[in-house]
Amino acid sequence: MNNIGIIILAAGESKRMGSPKQLLDIDGKSLIRRTAEVALATDCYPVVLVIGANKTQIAPEIIDLPLTVIDNPMWHEGMSASVKMGMAGMYMTYKDVDAVIILVCDQPYLSVSLLDRMVEVYQKKKPPIVACKYGEQVGVPALFDRSLFEELLTLTGDKGAKPLLMSHLDETYLISFEAGSIDLDTKEDYEIFQKG
Repeated sequence: MNNIGIIILAAGESKRMGSPKQLLDIDGKSLIRRTAEVALATDCYPVVLVIGANKTQIAPEIIDLPLTVIDNPMWHEGMSASVKMGMAGMYMTYKDVDAVIILVCDQPYLSVSLLDRMVEVYQKKKPPIVACKYGEQVGVPALFDRSLFEELLTLTGDKGAKPLLMSHLDETYLISFEAGSIDLDTKEDYEIFQKG
């Protein structure tokens, strides 16, 4: 076990999808279960899952997994509210974390090897942030050192940790994750993904 926690943000209502994208079928598993299993297959602890909208449909998907599940009643305030709830859940589970990796549940190509590489870079080079780069985008998964936890807790709005990432970009170690640009936000995204 390393001292790095993982927070999975899965509280959104999937407005553009029209149904909970957390439940989309990816190779016989729901997207949320697949993301949780990838996180649990790393040496990271704890793994915190933040749910909110559609929680009654989503919770049964992960009920048997060793996760800390946090309900975010403020999910409509945007992703930053889920980041804060996830941080609270992490502290409640295990206080001595050195860093946290923030994941979203709509990147179907997320892998254990990617997360392991982020941890390895962090442990060897000690940058305050390790983030992923795809195309012109910089984003999640993103690892934040403990020195930035206070800033994570002051985030507002629906951009999640992106503003924090952008304000520390010059200190951020970037890892290429081209498949990270594929996220499932709409029915069209999902149909294109299924055609592969």
